[in-house]
Amino acid sequence: MSSSDSAETLPTRLGVLTPSSNTVLEPVLTGMVSGLTDVSLHFSRFPVTEISLSSKGLGQFEKEPMLFAADLLGDARVASMCWNGTSAGWLGFDRDRGLCAEISERTGTPATSSVLALDQLLRRRNIRRLAFVTPYTRDIQDRILGTFGSEGYDCVAERHVGECVNFAFAEVSLRRIAEMAREVSSARP
Repeated sequence: MSSSDSAETLPTRLGVLTPSSNTVLEPVLTGMVSGLTDVSLHFSRFPVTEISLSSKGLGQFEKEPMLFAADLLGDARVASMCWNGTSAGWLGFDRDRGLCAEISERTGTPATSSVLALDQLLRRRNIRRLAFVTPYTRDIQDRILGTFGSEGYDCVAERHVGECVNFAFAEVSLRRIAEMAREVSSARP
């Protein structure tokens, strides 16, 4: 079999950038594509252990570690890359816009982020009333509400856990998440 014959049968490789301490993303995404025989997922991590407005917390989202993780995914010749984190929620959408442009330029691979993809989907469906349920602390949540507000969204309700340790986010029970979702649904987002 020639190399061109084998390339035709290979699945589309999708690259995912994820925080190092995230233990939810890979199993969830793998489950989402489990029935697709023409897609494979490939992950690269960079250090993130706390979500806070401290210099340590903010410093984790500097571009260089993220770009290095993207370079590693580029070695796998993925068809596209997604920064699958929510930091643009409190750092601003322009942060992800710039990062994704730099990843694309540096690797030659189209890139997006989960926040930018969410924004695109909401705009296409003309959805403007949102409610937020997050694991974050009050100050991060306030920044998220402000960021989405500045992007034209009406944030009608929120609940947050108050946690800053990224690994601990995975320990929030599904029951608690469902309770908070029910609570914000009364605002009819």
